[in-house]
Amino acid sequence: MIRTAIISLVLVAPLWAQTGELDVKPAGGWVDTGIDVNAGDSLQISATGQLQYVNARQSNEADGLPRSFTDLVRNLPVNSAGRGALVGRIGSSEAARPFLIGQSMNRLVPVAGRLFVAINETSFDQATGSFHVSIKRAANAVTSKVEAHVPEFSQSLIDSIPLRVSDPNDAPGDRVNFILIGSQDQVQSALRAAGWVVVDRTNKDAVLSGLLASLSKESYVTMPMSELRLFGRPQDFGYAQADPLRVVASRHHFRIWKAPQELNGQTIWVGAGTHDIGFDRDQRNNGITHKIDPNTDGERDYIRDSLVQTGMVAKTAYITPTHPITTARTATGSEFTSDGRTLLVYLTAPDHVQ
Repeated sequence: MIRTAIISLVLVAPLWAQTGELDVKPAGGWVDTGIDVNAGDSLQISATGQLQYVNARQSNEADGLPRSFTDLVRNLPVNSAGRGALVGRIGSSEAARPFLIGQSMNRLVPVAGRLFVAINETSFDQATGSFHVSIKRAANAVTSKVEAHVPEFSQSLIDSIPLRVSDPNDAPGDRVNFILIGSQDQVQSALRAAGWVVVDRTNKDAVLSGLLASLSKESYVTMPMSELRLFGRPQDFGYAQADPLRVVASRHHFRIWKAPQELNGQTIWVGAGTHDIGFDRDQRNNGITHKIDPNTDGERDYIRDSLVQTGMVAKTAYITPTHPITTARTATGSEFTSDGRTLLVYLTAPDHVQ
């Protein structure tokens, strides 16, 4: 006789689900929630409570205070959100991009890492009160990893790309230190998700952007970038990230050019990135120019980390040109160093192993 077993399953919270509660107070910096997440996990966060800033007419809940024109001179972790809002971050790297949580948030996690929360405020702000934060994590049901198969970037291809960009007078400048592979839409979407903003091309554009930033009560971070040339033309796009209060002197930034070459039909974008850390003397004309971090590999890897944070990167790798540049001077005379490697960031995955 064949016996049929009937098994009754009661669906409850799975063993891999996590919950947590904590209190977040002003001036506490980034608070470790103790919760690790993976790409594709679902996060549900809610916050109750109020804060009262000493110079605010009203108290605020976790959505933050209404933005005001004084926010133009504040350096907030999330520049588009109100002061006093609850914000979050995945991971502790410098490139981890903060996001607004507010009173409630439900989102899919783009990358793996530890969840941190904080108050959207400056180090000079003073407030009383706290938020009680409840967190629920539901794990991604798909546990198998997908290995991205991307076309090989050959030695001959990297050697066909110029090693350095030049100024309008053909003086050699910054080193080409990264390459993006993907369509223009994919590149722009990934950079936007990573918090990079398109930099103004002219002073006229800067005036307009400054006006729009004032109207939206956000600090202006898109100050113009000087023209450099590659493939016989100025940059197609300039991008930057900056602390609003320090944007004049300090910002992460890079320029990209669409290359005449392709990789298996995919568009190649060639980039040169440096980190402005202050001011220096332009040795061409004794004028004032930006001083860059001489370790240009740091900015190259910061660009990598910021894009990986979006979950929109199929794969990253490094390739070294046959005749790498490890030390040189920019067009303005500043010395820089490098290990000579070029970063490859694949924003497309034409073939995946399921």
